[in-house]
Amino acid sequence: MTALAPVSWGSTYAVATELLPPDRPLFTAAMRALPAGLLLTALSRTLPAGSWWWKSAALGTLNIGAFFPLLFLSAYRLPGGVAAVLGSAGPLFVVGLAALLLGERAELRTVLAAIAAAFGVGMVVLTAQARLDALGIAAGVVSSASMAAGTVMTKRWGRPAGVGPLAATGWQLTAGGLVIVPLAALAEGAPPALDGRALLGYGYMMLINTGIAYWLWFRGMGQLSATSVTLLGPLSPLTAAAIGWAVLGQDLTPVQLAGMALAFGATVAGQVFAARSSAPPAPFSSAEKNDRNFSMDLTDRPVRR
Repeated sequence: MTALAPVSWGSTYAVATELLPPDRPLFTAAMRALPAGLLLTALSRTLPAGSWWWKSAALGTLNIGAFFPLLFLSAYRLPGGVAAVLGSAGPLFVVGLAALLLGERAELRTVLAAIAAAFGVGMVVLTAQARLDALGIAAGVVSSASMAAGTVMTKRWGRPAGVGPLAATGWQLTAGGLVIVPLAALAEGAPPALDGRALLGYGYMMLINTGIAYWLWFRGMGQLSATSVTLLGPLSPLTAAAIGWAVLGQDLTPVQLAGMALAFGATVAGQVFAARSSAPPAPFSSAEKNDRNFSMDLTDRPVRR
């Protein structure tokens, strides 16, 4: 279910280019985050209490408020392929931060799976004409680091007792949206006029692409390790490429198909490796099951020691 979130995010490009007004990335980001956050908070009928006011603001800024603008800045200054590759490096940031802050020690094979997934994404989206821009690269790297920090801190802080993922997601989306709204007003001016196609696109982005997708994402963080969750990220550019082929009529070369197979295989392998490395130790079996001649009595001094 958590994988449905990055799959949904993979539809963002097609919806934005086919339905939404052009050149309004910050307005689009605000329309994604703030209405969805207010809706989820209203449905949960729960507001933050105590320290969760500033914790929700911090997490919302990392996961939404800073991530969205930096991501769009990177996308505008770099070819989509370069921006996607920088985004696919997010799992490597999470692996490092999770080891530092959560004690999740990723095995070498998990790190190699993340690198292979990023390489596969590069095969899918990079072109020979890709140009590089220092500011765009910096924005892409910082956006990945921001989302990675938000992912790890969301896992570290968890949720208040008795509060479900619906309320916690609503708090973060609302906080992130409130950060983006003034940025959109300063950078892009008044909101554009919206026709029926745009309203349909924004409705999809708000409800499916953001509200439900982020609820699934944060719900997954409560049940999986941070590394396991973030290793699902490459599914987003893979979905975007598949939609571009199936819906927008874009061609896929043999190299791109090989890259898709590599990235998808690495994503699946990363899930298996992360699950094994974070699995609890097997319970002790009884002495009777192992050998009836051995006793579990701990009265003997060497055994106690």
